[in-house]
Amino acid sequence: MPAKKKGRTHIIKVYCAKCQTLLYKYQKAGLGSLIKCYKDRIAEDHTRGDLKCPKCDETFAREAVYHGKPANRIIRGKVYVRS
Repeated sequence: MPAKKKGRTHIIKVYCAKCQTLLYKYQKAGLGSLIKCYKDRIAEDHTRGDLKCPKCDETFAREAVYHGKPANRIIRGKVYVRS
């Protein structure tokens, strides 16, 4: 079985779509839309850890496990991303 390729990562900022509050600074690998955030890749967490926006209390993600790693599955339309 071939070894996995190590892709480049970049830091993105994840904001609440409802009130524009900064939620995370996240180390994203690859291109494409944000579907999940692995917990070990969250560089800065500006939430209370309850997957709700600290300002408007909107739920933006759900707990999940992908490839044996804990992650937050983003609810579509609840966040937007800036580089």
